[in-house]
Amino acid sequence: NGPDAITAMFGVWLAGCVFVPVNPRAPDAEVAHVVDATRSVALIRPAVELLPIDERIYEPDTAFVTWTSGTTGTPKPILHTHSSYFELIDRVLSPLRRASTNRPTPNLIPVSLALNAGIYNVLFGLRAGSAIVVMDGFDTRVFAELVPRFAIRSTVLPPAAITMLADDPGVADLTPLRYVRSITAPLSPLQARRFVEKFGVVVLNGYGQAEIGEVIGWTAADAREHPEKLGALGRPHPGVDIRIAFDGAGDGEGEGDVGRLLVRPPSMAARDATGGDFADRLDADGYLDTGDLARIDAEGFVWIEGRAGDVINRGGNKVYPDAVEEVLRLAPGVSDAAVVGLSDERLGEVPVAFVVADERVTDDDLTAVCRAHLTAYKVPVAFHRIDALPRSEVGKVLRRDLADRLTTRVKP
Repeated sequence: NGPDAITAMFGVWLAGCVFVPVNPRAPDAEVAHVVDATRSVALIRPAVELLPIDERIYEPDTAFVTWTSGTTGTPKPILHTHSSYFELIDRVLSPLRRASTNRPTPNLIPVSLALNAGIYNVLFGLRAGSAIVVMDGFDTRVFAELVPRFAIRSTVLPPAAITMLADDPGVADLTPLRYVRSITAPLSPLQARRFVEKFGVVVLNGYGQAEIGEVIGWTAADAREHPEKLGALGRPHPGVDIRIAFDGAGDGEGEGDVGRLLVRPPSMAARDATGGDFADRLDADGYLDTGDLARIDAEGFVWIEGRAGDVINRGGNKVYPDAVEEVLRLAPGVSDAAVVGLSDERLGEVPVAFVVADERVTDDDLTAVCRAHLTAYKVPVAFHRIDALPRSEVGKVLRRDLADRLTTRVKP
């Protein structure tokens, strides 16, 4: 995970081929699956290993293959083209170029180059004319040393790294860092506040998917002019259209109401490598159903409420797991939490919580915190202790794995 990976990527493109990143820490079985699924012709290790595939199966404009996060099912390989990736980088970079005449500072890459987020930030930096600083795995002390060494003013961090920095008593200062953009997974507002209070660094959310790139985010001007909006995803990037779709079940269709987030970017990934073209997720106007729930306020800022498939319908009352999880993290001794739905004969579903907590934290403690901040139907009916939440490579909680652990029905 360093300069060699970037060199290999450009070498693959100069050879007229498609780049398929593989996590160097992945087990052999996973590597074999990636090779088989993409019908790769060569493995680039210390030396190049040729494989018995000699036919072209991708269009000439195809640049590389990344994978969906796998939070709702088996990860799917997504094809990205050179032309669409130029567009999605420039849709974010163009406003920044207009707003600043300063020479760009180095782009610090604290995520794996096997991920779309790593590739995107390398190419974004190169497109901006920046030097690239690559971390081989995230370490709080190394990050804190690199920031002043390379005068990093703005960078990206996944939520897990933001939490690690806030938790590390040995890291007290991140000068001259001014902005951090949270990427790859939803960031808890609680963890964002902890980071801001400790370092005085503004944390900005953003939003995108492998299929569409980054479509919603913050500008420095918005951060200065709308500090009360921090916690929102930001506003759509130039050329990106968004709308909120409602299910027609009486949820309301007024300003600020929650519905499914639909996005129409100027371009998107070509298709998934298994042959799909996203047609089942596109409406008649070309908007892609992201599968996320969101609302748009009067100033056009987008606020995420969670995944549509994660909403728990408890007797007709909707419970958004993210909101319950945020409250659980307020409980002393709780470091992490996730809420999933459990089938119930009377109510349809009930919320159940998995918590990473100090052994002294009791169910009564957790219930009391929830009742103090939530309406009664949102309070979990049971709490299960867990050493760590199962997460995907990009840090998203794998709720389906937690749901599979609920082998007995819980009565409310």
